[in-house]
Amino acid sequence: MASAPDSAEPAVHRLGHVALRVSDMERAKAFYTALGLRLTWDAPDWAYLQSPVTGDGIALLSPDYRAAGPHFAFHSSDRAEVQRLYGHLSAAGHRCGPLHDHRDGTASFYLQDPEGNWLELLYEPAAGIPSNVPGQAAIPAAPQG
Repeated sequence: MASAPDSAEPAVHRLGHVALRVSDMERAKAFYTALGLRLTWDAPDWAYLQSPVTGDGIALLSPDYRAAGPHFAFHSSDRAEVQRLYGHLSAAGHRCGPLHDHRDGTASFYLQDPEGNWLELLYEPAAGIPSNVPGQAAIPAAPQG
C-alpha cells in the first residue's frame, strides 16, 4: 500500500482533463456538447470542452495536432507547484518534457508513468482556462474538499 506524500513533497491536486485523438473534430465537438460540456477553446487542430459545473475537461486532438498525443492531466492552480512537481519527478529519475507555456494561458509538462501511459501536469489559472470562444467566460474548477 502506497503511503501518502510527505507534506514537503509536492502532490497532484485534481484530475483535470483527458485528451483524445479524434478523426472528425466537428462530429466529436457536437457529441460532447450534446452531453452538456461547453466549448472553451476552439482551434483547427484541437478543442477543449469543459463541464460547466466542475470545470473538468476533455481535449480533442485532431490528426494534425502534434504537440501531444492522448493523455490524462492533473491540474493545479499554482504554477509554482507544477514547477515543484517537475523538479521532484526529475530528481527521482523520471524523464520529463520541458515545462512550457500554452496558447490558452496554461503551462505544463508531459511525462510517461512507469507503465508507459502519457500524463500531463498542468498549471490552470485559478479563474479557469481562458476561452477563445466569443461570449464564453472561463469556467473555474469546482472547489476541492
